[in-house]
Amino acid sequence: MTGYLIRRILQAIIVVLGVTIIAFILQNLIATGPALARAIIGPRATAAQIHVFIITYGLNQPLPAQYLHFLWQLLHGNLGYSYKQNQSVDAIIAQQLPKDVVLVGSSMILSLLIAIPLGVVQAVRRNGAIDHVGTGVSFLLYSMPAYWLSLLLIAAFSVSLRWLPAEAPQGVNVGQILADPAGLVLPVASLTLVNYALFSRYMRSSAIESLAQDYVRTARAKGLSEPYLLRRHVLRNSLIPVTTMVGLSLPGILTAGLVTEYVFNFPGIGLTFFNAAATSDYPVELGIAVLVGLVTVAGNLFADVGYAVLDPRVRYE
Repeated sequence: MTGYLIRRILQAIIVVLGVTIIAFILQNLIATGPALARAIIGPRATAAQIHVFIITYGLNQPLPAQYLHFLWQLLHGNLGYSYKQNQSVDAIIAQQLPKDVVLVGSSMILSLLIAIPLGVVQAVRRNGAIDHVGTGVSFLLYSMPAYWLSLLLIAAFSVSLRWLPAEAPQGVNVGQILADPAGLVLPVASLTLVNYALFSRYMRSSAIESLAQDYVRTARAKGLSEPYLLRRHVLRNSLIPVTTMVGLSLPGILTAGLVTEYVFNFPGIGLTFFNAAATSDYPVELGIAVLVGLVTVAGNLFADVGYAVLDPRVRYE
């Protein structure tokens, strides 16, 4: 297991370096030199101010030297500085990230709590009424764009029934967000339904495959009860692909809520990234893009480790 972890960590480090290189190059393709300086400090900047900015931040140096400086700053936890918001990108992300964890994290937990048992029930009752209804609902939700589902929830529960507010809670910290739980219902429900549709399909397919294995037939032949059989032999093996999907979904804490945050005006990283792109706030764009890449690599590493824990054959190969 130790050798397996070392190999995966080394691969993750290589991928992270690749992510930073690609993000840095793409950023420089959008704007560089005087254009980047003018976009950051404002369109009314004078030639002298632009010259000082370029010299101060090394924008006159060759691209490899600029990348090494960017990587050195990144290793020290410095993601840049937003002159438009007059604060560091680190501080912006640190302020918004906990709110995204509440929104996307709670929706992911709820979707797993719903999808895992329902996926097993659908597999056990395959081709029955429950399976057909669950399959139809999953396909409907999975094929529906996130913004459209959000708008339908707003139209139903905010406009027609007037049960819940159409806007998410507004606040600068998690405490202020949680102070208005009614405002969290619709954005959390929107993300939960989308994630449920994905996880339930994987869980159902995996459980069907597990139920057809010889060890399940042998367990039934020994007289094991159905609940014990499902819990002890089917559930763990069926969770392998779901664990992979959960690991790959971790970047969703930063990205999956973008559309939902925009529709419900939720003050999170997704909305911050959208506003940064709309206002050409390049340091914020680059900082969030790099962070998303890092979380994506971490999610893949988590999926690999989780897969190896659940299936020892993976780490032995």
